[in-house]
Amino acid sequence: MEKEEGGVKQRMVMSDEEEKSRRLKLEEALEIQSLRRIISAYLNYPDAAEEDVSRYERSFRKLPPAHKALLSHYPQKFQRLRRCIAVNSHFIFGMLQAFEPPLDMSGDIDLSRDAHPEHGQRDHFVSEGINACPCESAPLRITCSVSGQHACAEGINDTRRSSAPVHANKEVDIESHHNSDTGTNLPSLIHNGEIREYGGAAFTDSNNNISSSCQQWLEPSLQLNVPLVDVDKVRCIIRNIVRDWAAEGKKERDQCYKPILEELNRLFPNRCKESPPACLVPGAGLGRLALEISCLGFVSQGNEFSYYMMICSSFILNHSQTVDEWTIYPWIHSNCNSVSDNDQLRPVSLPDIHPASAGITEGFSMCGGDFVEVYSDSSQVGAWDAVVTCFFIDTAHNIVEYIEIISQILKDGGVWINFGPLLYHFADMYGQEDEMSIELSLEDVKRVALHYGFEFEKETTIETTYTTNPRSMMQNRYFAAFWTMRKKSGVAHQQVP
Repeated sequence: MEKEEGGVKQRMVMSDEEEKSRRLKLEEALEIQSLRRIISAYLNYPDAAEEDVSRYERSFRKLPPAHKALLSHYPQKFQRLRRCIAVNSHFIFGMLQAFEPPLDMSGDIDLSRDAHPEHGQRDHFVSEGINACPCESAPLRITCSVSGQHACAEGINDTRRSSAPVHANKEVDIESHHNSDTGTNLPSLIHNGEIREYGGAAFTDSNNNISSSCQQWLEPSLQLNVPLVDVDKVRCIIRNIVRDWAAEGKKERDQCYKPILEELNRLFPNRCKESPPACLVPGAGLGRLALEISCLGFVSQGNEFSYYMMICSSFILNHSQTVDEWTIYPWIHSNCNSVSDNDQLRPVSLPDIHPASAGITEGFSMCGGDFVEVYSDSSQVGAWDAVVTCFFIDTAHNIVEYIEIISQILKDGGVWINFGPLLYHFADMYGQEDEMSIELSLEDVKRVALHYGFEFEKETTIETTYTTNPRSMMQNRYFAAFWTMRKKSGVAHQQVP
């Protein structure tokens, strides 16, 4: 029924409420679909890898007998590859079994006709070997363990450190500010103050066999068919594990992380437990650099946009019981530039340190979400003593905005330490007219930084690699810019629009 006066207004109010309800349902459906696609990419790993081996076998069978005789060891190599794939799959399935999604993944999803789920993902892959592991765009909250240490638990709208510690055997909250990438900014379904904690149910039995009690959302009936590019992201994660959490990655970490850690140690010589300096690490990846900074005596927060990364880092930080607990075979997916089969098929153990015993500082946390969306919030203004960006600033659509936000969130006199190249992730997004990519030269980047109140204290170039197989015949190298800038006092804080 309608009242004669105000009837139009009443219908408009009801229409607004219905539209809001419809949007909320759509958001949740998109979030579930996005999470399913990520998880399906992990679950599709063994099948995709097996298809590669089958392709190798088909090529081998096409050889003339005389050529086959010269490569008589190849059938054995194919079986070795399958065993390596099985070990990698065991690690991946264990990681997924430990993960607890923030949404009900078991039900059907209903996408309205104006939803475009194919646009609900941003593919950050631009080349083999760069830090281009992508991320999916749905709200997510996972946890990252510092068992036996203190940690802070964050609310969804307060990403700064909290004074409330989470004690032994609790977990650092990895909070998410992801929005579905459908052309609008959608509010998170995880509300302020909601903390998800879990004990990390075991996924192996006493004989180290995979448990039969799989999570319902891992059922094959809920698995999606995903493009191979999604599975390539899983392989990218496996290589990143070596970089961050294996002894074999130490050389690369020493090239990239060690100069940063030494610079932080030099710049903050008088750190104290009562009031430790706060350091933000955008683009934290699998979390090793953020953890190392915490171990130096900083309140360290990593920020990461890739769900692939966050799920994996949470597993390593949450569920590592000993050093070298797991084994993976990270180099099996390319036959190119191998010196020998043994090099290609060599195992790598992880983690090389036990995270919970590393000596982290109270307040270590991880925040999941887009850097711009999370840290342009007014609560972040002047919140950080240091910002560390490692292979990060070239992930921007608009690098000027990144620099503006870094200036905004630093305290007066705070420092920005940067390490990395300028391989802009969105530079080659052909055919996507709405995709923005601002690709500045290093000279222009420095000029913009000066505009936002920074002054140089140190600048050099360091040669390094990124997730490179150290025994490969091909080594992609970067001449990374490494600098320390300090924010001058009295720089006006302006909210980024």
